[in-house]
Amino acid sequence: EISAVASGGGSVQAGGSLRLTCAVSGLRIEDSHVAFYRQGAKNECEMVSEFTYSKPSYTLRSTEGRFTASLDSAKNTMYLQMNSLKPDDTATYYCAIYGGWPHDCTAPTNGYWGPGTQVTVTS
Repeated sequence: EISAVASGGGSVQAGGSLRLTCAVSGLRIEDSHVAFYRQGAKNECEMVSEFTYSKPSYTLRSTEGRFTASLDSAKNTMYLQMNSLKPDDTATYYCAIYGGWPHDCTAPTNGYWGPGTQVTVTS
């Protein structure tokens, strides 16, 4: 069974850092499309960072220079290091395999999604 589970969320002050982890099982992460998504107060599902067959393929513009994604193939895990966090980054963050571009992260129509992890950034 294929699964992708995000963890590592929490509550931090603006300017702080968090590292999210996406643990993948059921297939090799380097043979897939794996991504972090988020859905915040605007209730829009945004892809934050994606790897396609181990190559970075997408980064959300508003996170460039602050968020860094990486893969650990040995652990079948994707990481999202989030620095200089802003209140606008407050959202539920999800990890998915072949997730595509859903309108609503809570009701995706494609791929394999896990439960989200909450990130709250206070000013």
